[in-house]
Amino acid sequence: MQKKCSNCKLVNFPLAVVCVRCGTALIPAAVPAKKSGGGILSMILRRGVICLLVCIVVLAGFYLSLIGSAKSVSYEDKKVVARAINVLREKGFTNEVFLLENLAAYRSSDNWLNASVEKENAYAATNFPFEILTLYPDFFAYPTDDTERAAILLHEAKHLAGKDEHDAYEFVWKHREQLGWTFDKYETSPVWQGVKKQTHDNVPQLFVCDPINGSECP
Repeated sequence: MQKKCSNCKLVNFPLAVVCVRCGTALIPAAVPAKKSGGGILSMILRRGVICLLVCIVVLAGFYLSLIGSAKSVSYEDKKVVARAINVLREKGFTNEVFLLENLAAYRSSDNWLNASVEKENAYAATNFPFEILTLYPDFFAYPTDDTERAAILLHEAKHLAGKDEHDAYEFVWKHREQLGWTFDKYETSPVWQGVKKQTHDNVPQLFVCDPINGSECP
């Protein structure tokens, strides 16, 4: 409340009854209230934008720390990866090729996050949703050819899409014929034997026989 004289415009003390300058009776005048509706909405929107920017900065910093703490793939190894991706392209795995060629950031050693957890196998690992794909030395050493490397990349492509181990193993095993990765050609391969065992452990319903010592399962 203000005690401003309507006659001489002098602002008097709050408890004054008459103007000390001209003696005019003072009538309290209410200060116009600020509109709160737009102010609250604007404040909420502003805070929301700030929170979003903070989240983006934090995620970007996290991503850069993962990238920066791991070694990049050498030029020669990139050519090996490109050949394996071409196998997938020729066999019709268009969606997986898109992920591997356009979204995946390839690394040849563990970042700090991968180094802190136990890994399932020694061929590759994917950090979703950051789309970082780490290819370990065994990826280049143990597969007998580019088709087997393509099978490993096909598995990791499902992780790039957000699928879990169950779905990744199931997809690769169900599409092994399409890929050309078959029992008669790769029975003795350590990659075939290892993936077959892991597939049996993760998706046992795909098998109706002993996946290790028995005959080939359908």
